[in-house]
Amino acid sequence: MTRTRLLSLVLALGAALTVLGAGPAQAAGYRYWSFWQSGGGKWTYATEGPATARPADGSVNGFRFSVSEDSGDSAQPRTAPDFEAICGRTPPKDGTKRIALVIDPGTAEDAPKGETPPASRSACAQVGEDATSAEALASVAKPLRYNSNALLCGISGYPRSGCGEQVSGSGDVPKAPASSGGQPAGDRAGDSAGGGPSAGLLAGLAAVLALGAAAVWQSRRRKR
Repeated sequence: MTRTRLLSLVLALGAALTVLGAGPAQAAGYRYWSFWQSGGGKWTYATEGPATARPADGSVNGFRFSVSEDSGDSAQPRTAPDFEAICGRTPPKDGTKRIALVIDPGTAEDAPKGETPPASRSACAQVGEDATSAEALASVAKPLRYNSNALLCGISGYPRSGCGEQVSGSGDVPKAPASSGGQPAGDRAGDSAGGGPSAGLLAGLAAVLALGAAAVWQSRRRKR
């Protein structure tokens, strides 16, 4: 292999390594209210929206505002789902059901520019037996704001504007903290699959790049 070909190989590998290494920084997320349901004392990401979910008496629903890439890394409400703690002082009433609600507006890092998230709070909604989660939420956290596609955009006026907008850059996509009930960011399935190349691949490319550079250097020494 000639020195020119070796140099071309080194430059090509260097460019590939730079592009692959920059992969995670291009990750994009979305800023929105996620919807959660309780199960076994833990939060579970809801499989349907609050406008169609009809929780039974004694259920706990959670809403968390955050920036997330997808449902797999979405931040959970930071208050544990505890029906008795939230609705224990609300007596049952014929023709109604009690739904415990946890509303977590997230952190300052999650907030849109110029806005400050209000404090997290819990409330007990006593609503009709056929009420949806959205109706239960509306009974204790007005005003609610929706977009034209019926996506929940704001709870109790927060945030003032925006709805599911994309946020680019890894620095703007916080992971769910372990204290909220989620796994640490590095332990989530899919982090390595969607967040860029593995460390092994990058290390391998780096090694090939170093060997190529050494070959070029040796070739130059022989020419002298």
